[in-house]
Order: sequence, then C-alpha cells, then structure tokens
Amino acid sequence: MVSQLRLKRLFDITFAVIMLLIFAPPFALIAMAIRLTSPGPAIYWSDRVGTDNRIFRMPKFRTMKIGTPTVSTHLLSDPDAYVTSFGKFLRKTSLDELLQLWSILVGDMSVVGPRPALFNQGDLIALRSEAGVQKITPGLTGWAQISGRDELAIPEKVKLDVEYLQQRSFWFDLKIIFLTFSRVIHRQGVSH
Repeated sequence: MVSQLRLKRLFDITFAVIMLLIFAPPFALIAMAIRLTSPGPAIYWSDRVGTDNRIFRMPKFRTMKIGTPTVSTHLLSDPDAYVTSFGKFLRKTSLDELLQLWSILVGDMSVVGPRPALFNQGDLIALRSEAGVQKITPGLTGWAQISGRDELAIPEKVKLDVEYLQQRSFWFDLKIIFLTFSRVIHRQGVSH
C-alpha cells in the first residue's frame, strides 16, 4: 500500500506541474475576465476539509458575487442570483476548479479522491468520518463526482466515496480521470 501511495503522489505532482504549465496562459485570461466582469478578486480561497478532517485553504476562480453566503451552492435560496455572468461559464466548463492544481501540488489534494467538503458541511463530514472516508486525500475529481456531481444526495455521495475507498488503485484513478474529461466535455451533472 505504501508504494501505491507513493505512486499516487508522484502521479499527482507530475500531473499538477504539467497542467499548471499548460494552463498558465488561460489562467491569466480567466483572471482578467473575472476582474473585468465583476468587482472583487479573481481568486476565491475556500476553507475545505482535507485528510483526517484537517482544514485547508483551496483556491478557485471566483464565480460568485462578493457577499455570497459561505454554503454549498445547492443550499442557496436562488443560486443563479449569486453567480456572476462569467461565473456561469466557468462553472459549466469546470474551469473554476483548475486552480486546485495548486492544492494538488502542495499535497492538500490529489487528482482523484472524494471532493473536499466545505468546512460547514457537518452532515457530509460526519457521514464520511463514520465510513472512514476522511482518511483519503480529497481530489480534484472523484468517483462520486463523475457519478452524478451536483445531482447526488449526500448519503449517495458518501456511498460512492466508500466504493472508491474500497476499490482504490492506480488503474481505477485513471478510469475516473478519463470519465471526468468525458463528463466535462459533455457538461454532465452540473446544475449551477
């Protein structure tokens, strides 16, 4: 298992470095577009729950208006009222998530793992902790992410996180990465 974890970390670092180099020019354009279309910073730092329920700061391109409550989007009474015009595009294309490559590089995240919960998603954190999922490094994408994303209820997400915990392997991670690219291209499972 130790060699598998080392292989996963080596893959994470290699993947993050390559993708950060490829996406550096588009990142600059995205940041400029955010600043030109809405007031506030281009990058939003979100407090997330990482390995063993440790809080870490995760960067995302800002898609919400300044002053939006810090809750999961589906808990907002009218999510569309908070998303910026350019933010809608970023969310539909999942480009807002790509800054998380930094979190992968520094070891707070992995390419594949359960999506990191917001610090205040007590129900999700509790269910994951009961199931032992909190031991896995959270990911940019994951088994639950490609199996429904925004459309899944929390117990279903945790069930899929447990499946990932039980089936983890390098090849399973590659399958999830491949399926992620397919879902993003077809924009499946994104509701906000």
